[in-house]
Amino acid sequence: MRTISVINLKGGCAKTLSSVNIAHILAFVHKRKVLLIDNDKQGDASKILNRHGYTRKGAAELLTERNIDMFEVIQSTDYAGLDIVTANMNLLTACLNVMLDQKRPQHIRFRKALEQIDGNYDFCIIDNAPDINISTINALAASDDVLVPVTIDDFAIDGLAELMEQIDNAREELNPALRFCGCFITQYDRTNEADQQGEMYLKGLEMYPLFHTHIRRTAKMKPSTFARKPILEYSSRCGAAQDYKALVEEYLEMCPNWTQRHG
Repeated sequence: MRTISVINLKGGCAKTLSSVNIAHILAFVHKRKVLLIDNDKQGDASKILNRHGYTRKGAAELLTERNIDMFEVIQSTDYAGLDIVTANMNLLTACLNVMLDQKRPQHIRFRKALEQIDGNYDFCIIDNAPDINISTINALAASDDVLVPVTIDDFAIDGLAELMEQIDNAREELNPALRFCGCFITQYDRTNEADQQGEMYLKGLEMYPLFHTHIRRTAKMKPSTFARKPILEYSSRCGAAQDYKALVEEYLEMCPNWTQRHG
């Protein structure tokens, strides 16, 4: 199983939409078995997939319960091949409890939980909160790859330096194999001069490599969230749907050895 953290310390960059749509495309288009972990107390990924609630265990319990059974936590979705571990506001309390719990390691609880299901899924996508806390550190410790969505505005690189520092720290102290795959631009308007200039600026920052694929701004994206559907289900021919498909293809090309072994 290859685990991908989608993260940015800046809000409003389509992090959750990207997580949900990448997971759905891997399952629907590429016929992979995919687990999506909602690691944000707001639970937006859970809401989009119609699984938000407080009656089932979720990401909070992955952090706090010893020897948790992953099969008590994982829920199926309405889409074949795509399952989810949900989140809600209980995750906030869970993070505080983990920090107070000195009896067992704090940073590898996601990793230990995911070891139970390593042979059951091809991919695990973790949708992280725009924050560095114990749950996001757990995600980095459990991940193979990191993808960072960015929007083009005056604050596009806010937090990127701090995020890279956290990725480097996780690699050094917890997860030597962790790979930063790069940033990808979301909500891109190729007719907007500011977006074009912002893209050129980001390309000049060699420490933040960019995916070639841009996710175009589309009027269909916001209604898809109200419809509680991934964009490929809501409007398969819109620009963003095609772009997310291309982004997944580009990512898979970065994993040729893994793809060949699991093809």
